[in-house]
Amino acid sequence: MSTIKNKIADEWLSLEKYLPMDKTTASKDLEKFIEKFEPSKFKLLQRGIEIRGIKDLNRSISFAKELIDQLKLKLTVSHSAEMAMYGSFEVVYQ
Repeated sequence: MSTIKNKIADEWLSLEKYLPMDKTTASKDLEKFIEKFEPSKFKLLQRGIEIRGIKDLNRSISFAKELIDQLKLKLTVSHSAEMAMYGSFEVVYQ
């Protein structure tokens, strides 16, 4: 019986690296980003936030990427042409 438990435990440990990031870690990373980036308008999404009302979109996206790298957050910047029309981009969990 103990060999079965050990095998299950070993399989669980090897699968942990493929499981999604812990929600608390993700929300802490997102909180740090919001605190430093200080967006004037943002909408909370299931997988991150959408930052809206940006006048200089290119500069804001570059700053967001630099901030994520500097703070070593597990976030990425996502944007599309449609979002650019509204002056917005997303910061989402990796």
